[in-house]
Amino acid sequence: MFNLTYEFKLKPTKNQIDIFEEWLETHRRVYNYALAERKDWYKSRSCKIKACSLHGCYIIPADAPRPTYASQCKSLTAARKSNEYLGKINAQSLQQTLRRLEKAFVFKTSACS
Repeated sequence: MFNLTYEFKLKPTKNQIDIFEEWLETHRRVYNYALAERKDWYKSRSCKIKACSLHGCYIIPADAPRPTYASQCKSLTAARKSNEYLGKINAQSLQQTLRRLEKAFVFKTSACS
């Protein structure tokens, strides 16, 4: 059996490179924001009530639900309406960024248990 394969090399223009870099930067910001939201929620649950200082602890209401993939996708949908940079990028690719975070976060938290 003989199989043929083809290899293609993309040569984007300067304008396309700028667009790709803008997309990557937006994905980075979405990932970091969602990660910070999750870390802040967990850190707000780790200190003792009588031992917390206002400068060193995160103040998040006790009844605030844990950030999940679904809740962060819902927040992303609302943010896309008000933020022009998020509106320029495909919603599914931004959701995929949140899915990667969920996968990494769930693995990390389950590995620590």
